[in-house]
Amino acid sequence: MTAKATTSATFEQDVLQAEGPVLVDFWAAWCGPCRMVAPVLDEIQAENPDKITVLKLNVDENPDLAMKYQITSIPAMKVFNKGQVETTIIGAKPKFALEQDLAAYLG
Repeated sequence: MTAKATTSATFEQDVLQAEGPVLVDFWAAWCGPCRMVAPVLDEIQAENPDKITVLKLNVDENPDLAMKYQITSIPAMKVFNKGQVETTIIGAKPKFALEQDLAAYLG
């Protein structure tokens, strides 16, 4: 299962109005670490479909949202809950480290 993409056009509905926590992976096609972390996020989504939703946002195609959420380096992941950013994770990490960062949501 591959994480679904969100865009400037769908962000409000996909993320800000979502029921439950949504992890948004801010990434770009040219970013090596982004490509490394993507399958890990897909695994976390597949193993926790009822606990967290994982969405991808291409920063090159949606620079307005990258600027709004102050994305200065990628990969950057932000967990939104009830429309607010609750957690920010910067950089590619192994699965166990990401699961630790997301423990409050995956518990």
